[in-house]
Amino acid sequence: MLNETSIQEFRANLRGRLIEPQDQNYENARQVYNAMISKNPALIALCADVGDVIQAVNFARKNNILLSIRSGGHNAGGLGICDEGLVIDLSLMKYTLIDPKARTVVAGGGCTWGDIDHATHAFGLATPSGIISTTGVGGLTSGGGIGYLTRKCGLTIDNLLSVDMVLADGSFVTANQEQNNDLFWAVRGGGGNFGVITDFKFKLHPIDTVYAGPMLWELSEAREVMKWYDKLIKTAPDDLNGFFAFLTVPPAPPFPQHLHLKKMCGIVWTYTGPMDKAEETFKPIRAFKTPALDFVGPIPHPALQSMFDALYPPGLQWYWRADFVKDLTDNAIEEHLRFAETLPSMHSTMHMYPINGAASRVGNNETAWSNRDATWAMVMVGVDADPANKEKITSWTKDYWEAVHPYSTRGAYVNFLMDDEGEDRIKATYGDNYEKLVKIKSKYDPDNLFRVNQNIKPSVKEPA
Repeated sequence: MLNETSIQEFRANLRGRLIEPQDQNYENARQVYNAMISKNPALIALCADVGDVIQAVNFARKNNILLSIRSGGHNAGGLGICDEGLVIDLSLMKYTLIDPKARTVVAGGGCTWGDIDHATHAFGLATPSGIISTTGVGGLTSGGGIGYLTRKCGLTIDNLLSVDMVLADGSFVTANQEQNNDLFWAVRGGGGNFGVITDFKFKLHPIDTVYAGPMLWELSEAREVMKWYDKLIKTAPDDLNGFFAFLTVPPAPPFPQHLHLKKMCGIVWTYTGPMDKAEETFKPIRAFKTPALDFVGPIPHPALQSMFDALYPPGLQWYWRADFVKDLTDNAIEEHLRFAETLPSMHSTMHMYPINGAASRVGNNETAWSNRDATWAMVMVGVDADPANKEKITSWTKDYWEAVHPYSTRGAYVNFLMDDEGEDRIKATYGDNYEKLVKIKSKYDPDNLFRVNQNIKPSVKEPA
């Protein structure tokens, strides 16, 4: 039980706010993106600055209570929130600092990718991020970072130059190639295991307008499309990215009415090369097979990044399963087609995000993220607004994953792991890097204070 005096002292030492279950805004503060997750923390610290984060980490350690870290709150397993513990909520720490000459941005730990896109686009610059702009910078980056610019610019962590963070003992450190480089290696893919990252410094690229958007084909054509796509993306220039999807067309503009609620396959393209070469680049793509829908054209990068925000608002039920994939074999394609025909809801989908191109030219041991030899990070997601359909979307997702898992490689993108998959999946995800991560975890967090994550357990000792 927490001592009321210590809670009041903690509250008095915060420049932000401390929220307790009896407070009026508690229900709203404990909500996360995935409505399937409902947890009731004892305390939520809305941190205003680094000093608040230090106070919160020290409070959790001294009181021996469970601690979770929340940035954007998108994690499907709800790992930004915890039951009966303390949540360090960074959402007030939203700030960006652009250096257009050096082409860098420093972003506070509470930023979303929409915040960074807005700030960098004014200078005609961008850095690799995710697929939805409301995603938190902290969660996506610490897990690796896959998105529209992966083949051109690498993973988000490949563009991370430095981090400032609060460690388990309450100390504040900078980690980069020159300072605490073992810690810098670990945070590039090792998740939230090592501390609270209060700000990130990223390299920026001269990317402003891209030639991008979705192409959709009939589901009956999916076998042919997948085989063609498999060959295309493996030899495509870095300027061309495209993730494959099975989907149900939303019943709303801009989609034409005759496609509403139709199950289809599609590719969401992103071309980052010269705009005067875009039409030429897409001539053979459009010549392959006339799509039922072609929304590909010039678009500002932030508009692409936020294209699906309205389709996936907070408050939906989510269940994920994932794998890394090297090849789309004939047998795997047949299993994919079987489950595409039974998409259980309009929001449910399967995506295959390319992680080749620039991302593949970083060594497996250069960062904690250790699957550079895969071609895709695949994820199937059961999504629905109605809690009554929880079992329906969950069972479809698990069955789908079990059917295609034999055709995958080791592990999965750590940001796509659920919290019920077990330690073996975490070890498989990190492969040869796992033991090094254990050593670094043991050095910086020997008591495993930061364990509400895809946990890498220290070898020194376990928490009391």
